[in-house]
Amino acid sequence: MKYNQIKHTDLNVSNIIMGNMRLPQLTVAEIEQLIHTALDEGINFFDHADIYGQGRSEELFAEAIQMNSSIREKMIIQSKCGIKGQENYFDFSKGHILDSVDGILKRLQTDYLDLLLLHRPDPLMEPEEVAEAFEVLHSSGKVKYFGVSNHSPAQIELLQKYTPHKLVVNQVQFSIAHTPIIDSGIALNMNTDQAINRDSSVLEYCRLHDIQLQAWSPFQNGFFEGTFLGDLEKFAELNKVIDEIATHYDVTNTAIATAWITRHPANIQVVLGTTSPQRLKDACAGAEITLTRKEWYDIYKAAGNMVP
Repeated sequence: MKYNQIKHTDLNVSNIIMGNMRLPQLTVAEIEQLIHTALDEGINFFDHADIYGQGRSEELFAEAIQMNSSIREKMIIQSKCGIKGQENYFDFSKGHILDSVDGILKRLQTDYLDLLLLHRPDPLMEPEEVAEAFEVLHSSGKVKYFGVSNHSPAQIELLQKYTPHKLVVNQVQFSIAHTPIIDSGIALNMNTDQAINRDSSVLEYCRLHDIQLQAWSPFQNGFFEGTFLGDLEKFAELNKVIDEIATHYDVTNTAIATAWITRHPANIQVVLGTTSPQRLKDACAGAEITLTRKEWYDIYKAAGNMVP
């Protein structure tokens, strides 16, 4: 496992993250096996959100590992808030953030979060109010560090203007089959659809401002449209190239899909949503591989992207 220091923190994190959105699909025994597989593979970072299973994912996580201070010290735990799941709207009000964190801590059976992320941008955000919530959470010891998810550079700038707490993480969607954060940079100044800047150059912004990027849905095509791995109808050429490279390295296609993300010099963490211990192991194997530039570009082009 490779590790990376999140800048402006004391957190030395694995470049693979175990995501916990799908835990309610498993039994407690299966969850315990999955978590211990992650720990055995060197994963020390665990990602949650209060809307995952309407909080049930956090409860199951704590129950499965019989959360205690000893095992808590081995983990870096991150959770997210700001989405009112059942009502389907966003809420960055001070009261909601504070109540959300109290609920998260109770469900996870822990006294603190290493990281709290604001889940999706709230157009009604009042940044002064968010800053007040952050200060209460930090001064009380409930949250060490703060970040965001799915936020643009301008949205981060607006929030950062009002809080002295450095925003250290931005979690964005990124996979071989979902690459807006790099597409327009490659096709800059060209009259093509790929050249349209859909992300406000968030990748470059985060690198310039020491914000750790995390990639969610690393094996998904589009917005939960299914995995591209093994999809020979939509992604025949991509799977052909991935499989050839996987054979060369004697690993699985999951490993290569992971290695493609971790090859990027931004040290992007990969958030795995898998419920399979074997796929988790396969992804961890991929994180150890450094693809060549040619291999990286061959995969990018096989996904249907243009390189001028």
